[in-house]
Amino acid sequence: MFNRKLVEDFFSRERKFEGVERELKVGDTNKIISIVGPRRSGKTWFFYYLKDKTRNSCYVNFEDIAFRNLEVNEFFEIIKIFSELKYKPFSFFLDEIQVIEDWQILTRSLYDRGYRVFITGSSSKLLGKEIATQLRGRVFNYVLFPFSFREFLKTKKFKPEVHLFEDVGCLLRLLKEYLRFGAFPEVVFGSEKEKVLKQYADEIFYKDFVERHKIKSMDFGRFLFEFAFQNFSKEVSLRKIKGFFRENVSDTTLYSYVEKLKDTVSVFFLDRFSKSVYTRLSWPKKIYVCDIGLSDVLGFSSDMGKKMENVIFLELIRKTNEKPLLGFYYWKDYQGKEVDFVVKEGTKVKELIQVTYASGRDEIEKREIRGLLKAGKELKCKNLLVITWDYEGEEAWDGRKIRFVPLWKWLV
Repeated sequence: MFNRKLVEDFFSRERKFEGVERELKVGDTNKIISIVGPRRSGKTWFFYYLKDKTRNSCYVNFEDIAFRNLEVNEFFEIIKIFSELKYKPFSFFLDEIQVIEDWQILTRSLYDRGYRVFITGSSSKLLGKEIATQLRGRVFNYVLFPFSFREFLKTKKFKPEVHLFEDVGCLLRLLKEYLRFGAFPEVVFGSEKEKVLKQYADEIFYKDFVERHKIKSMDFGRFLFEFAFQNFSKEVSLRKIKGFFRENVSDTTLYSYVEKLKDTVSVFFLDRFSKSVYTRLSWPKKIYVCDIGLSDVLGFSSDMGKKMENVIFLELIRKTNEKPLLGFYYWKDYQGKEVDFVVKEGTKVKELIQVTYASGRDEIEKREIRGLLKAGKELKCKNLLVITWDYEGEEAWDGRKIRFVPLWKWLV
């Protein structure tokens, strides 16, 4: 049941878009548009931006008190109230839609009645792989993370001329800031960065993990959440997780909590590359997080190489907005040789990427080169890339060309 006065008050306070325009481009389509990302990544402001460009649109935030206890069938009363107060809506922007029970039924019902429907959420259930059957084939999915480095530079009003030494120096300084505090919009624009990040970490943990999934074992839930942010860019196994948690926990609880953690869209588990589906889906996996700034308030690592790798992972995921057939894995052989990222498009391996915190050629270890060469031969891929901190070059090894590109250049 909803309160009409609160609904009327909500519609009287609509806001216009402000801030940095995001890079995400949503095409003009008759599909439902689903935008998924971690809490506080800018989805609401992106909705304001889209709404300003869409005729006769109605914005609803399901986390607002006006809609918190709304039943699905009551939403049509909301449409009636909006039409009385403003105009007949043509498009609906439904923010944090996972809050409302049976949101899939509501979305499908609006879509079938001819409305344009845009939805956002901080739940992986809005992504294509996990979206409900009744919406399959009707939804285009996009991810929206905190600012990319290019967007971050816009907030600083910095347009680099990369041939100038002083601009390269400024880029490296800004990149260090980006790798330390991350890129949540409020953190980038605000002054009390650590305080805001700690608040975000608590919000994601309690709202998106504990409350949404009714977590019973708070001790293990907290341990798993913090373990993920302390071990980003590392390969982990379920046995290792259990080994670190000193109290007894069942395999059923462990698997269940890992899936619930993934649903928050704040932690990601990257599969190991293999032609075997069983091997790809089994453990170990590598952990990555939605924003590197959160790892600083939850973890103890200042490993720049790991931070670089995590930022690259997020940038690769952003690319799927334009190239949905892209897929990403890590590669490791029985001798322990590794490659950080295998980039696959359709059935073809397009690129192999190694990441190292190196400012000069002499700092790049031979084992990283050997792993890249072996994976390239095994996967029949000639496009070999090493992303460095500040070294650029090109070399031939065993008849194969390896490119070395600084992180700032790859991100820009």
